[in-house]
Amino acid sequence: MRKLVYYVAATLDGFIAAPDGSWDFFGAPDPGLMAYVTARYPETLPTAVREQLGATGPAQVFDTVVMGRGTYEPALAAGVTSPYAHLDQYVFSRTLDPATDPAVTVVADDPAPYLRELKQRPGKDIWLCGGGALAAALRDEIDEFVIKLNPVLAGGGVPLVGGPFDGRPLTLLDTTALDGSGVLVLRYGVAPR
Repeated sequence: MRKLVYYVAATLDGFIAAPDGSWDFFGAPDPGLMAYVTARYPETLPTAVREQLGATGPAQVFDTVVMGRGTYEPALAAGVTSPYAHLDQYVFSRTLDPATDPAVTVVADDPAPYLRELKQRPGKDIWLCGGGALAAALRDEIDEFVIKLNPVLAGGGVPLVGGPFDGRPLTLLDTTALDGSGVLVLRYGVAPR
């Protein structure tokens, strides 16, 4: 069965975006981080920049991306309706027009049952791109976390995972320190309940 993997950048204090949803406070991507992403998770680069970054090969980890409306919104604001055209794209929103782009499936249904069904389909793993509210709604469906932990303190904003206290233990699977950037890539498996 496919895994749902929450692959996202976060601050040391657990935020993935500012209160307004922006993430420019993370700063410009470090060359070491970009080299890591291009080598390990090339399909997570937006279609518009994949070729210029040398990420033209087939998907290695993911063939599907799911995101909330807030994560999709910056692309829409820039006039990009299909930011990951090389992946199957799903946006969970009750307000977005389903006809926004034929390459993007807009899902107004409850995300958890929808993801359970999506995980049963054949294919590579599914990338949960964001955001915190969708991660909270899918908390019980997430099989793995890949956190690009940035040396930044935000003090507030969009949490990595919102919602009520859970206290679920995770198992560290892998750690990669990226020289020069101070970024640690932490990969955790979710302990079964």
